[in-house]
Amino acid sequence: MLKLVDALSARAPQWCHGYDLMKETGLLSGTLYPLLMRMSDQGLVEAEWREPTQPGRPARHAYRLTAQGLAFARAARDDGRPLNFKVSPA
Repeated sequence: MLKLVDALSARAPQWCHGYDLMKETGLLSGTLYPLLMRMSDQGLVEAEWREPTQPGRPARHAYRLTAQGLAFARAARDDGRPLNFKVSPA
């Protein structure tokens, strides 16, 4: 999780595609996308669909930390505490 938050905070406020985050962090899609969804549900990450830059390519999700997510990442790094994202019951 720390790799993901570090990757997103290093690029803040730019948008990142999931594939780029997978390459940078080494996380597999089955780990990365559930983390991004959980972080989005908690208001730490925002996501949006991006239209393709080349004809014939599909639209892709892009992600970035919200102000709350960036503050959380900085506080966690400063405190040296582990980054734990709790899932709220539905």
